[in-house]
Amino acid sequence: AGAALLPLPLVIAVASPAAGALAAKVGSRWMLITGLVIVAAGFLLAVRIGSDTSYWLGVFPAMVVIALGMAGAVAPLTTAVLMSVDSHHTGAASGLNSAVARTGGLVATALIGPVIASSGYALLSAFDVAAAIGAVICSVAAASAATLIAPAGKTQPSVQRR
Repeated sequence: AGAALLPLPLVIAVASPAAGALAAKVGSRWMLITGLVIVAAGFLLAVRIGSDTSYWLGVFPAMVVIALGMAGAVAPLTTAVLMSVDSHHTGAASGLNSAVARTGGLVATALIGPVIASSGYALLSAFDVAAAIGAVICSVAAASAATLIAPAGKTQPSVQRR
């Protein structure tokens, strides 16, 4: 299982610096939206994986597409979070960003149990549902980014402080 997922960290490690540099030029918003849409497409590719699907034609392409999308989304997300607060609160924003990411991993790990406990057709069905839910969540996140993150060069309205 670890070897099957190896393209994910490798592609993210190689592509993230380029994605971060591109995000610095074009802004976080479009990089984040595009990355999340690519991740959603990767999850939809994963729905094609069946019991008779070869690794190279089924799993590998889905993992590479998901990894490319994640590489395009992670750095811009961190940038958007840190740029949304004043300099006095960047530490707290960074900590919250990390905590939310870890919580997401924790929830995913907890929810994977029923998928792993399944076998045969039930396993494939549970996997397909999980991949489809992942695609929907990424699509909603992309729509949220489009709505909530100001385009490059524009600023969000500031909150009045007392």
